[in-house]
Amino acid sequence: MTGSRGQAARRPVLITSAHRARSLDAEQRNKRYLATMAVRVVCFLGGVVAPTPWNWVLFVGAAVIPPMAVMLANAVDLRRPPDSDDEPASDRPAIEQGPVIHGSVED
Repeated sequence: MTGSRGQAARRPVLITSAHRARSLDAEQRNKRYLATMAVRVVCFLGGVVAPTPWNWVLFVGAAVIPPMAVMLANAVDLRRPPDSDDEPASDRPAIEQGPVIHGSVED
């Protein structure tokens, strides 16, 4: 295999370059959505009890927050791990190959 996938398969995976688990990412997005919608409820309830100039501002805020909440909830972490190709190969520690002993295995 001579594509970029073959080269990526030969590179070691570093724990620092691992992506966040999908379950943790989804949990964080759910929390972000619920927090944003809680702010919307506070804006709406504040608009009900606030005096006239402020209630319109709070109602507009309550109307604008849902699309923003959906965009934040759908935002997936698309950051790519940094490529380690910038480092020279000689600087990386490696296990050297030892002697090969030819033979057969007997049971």
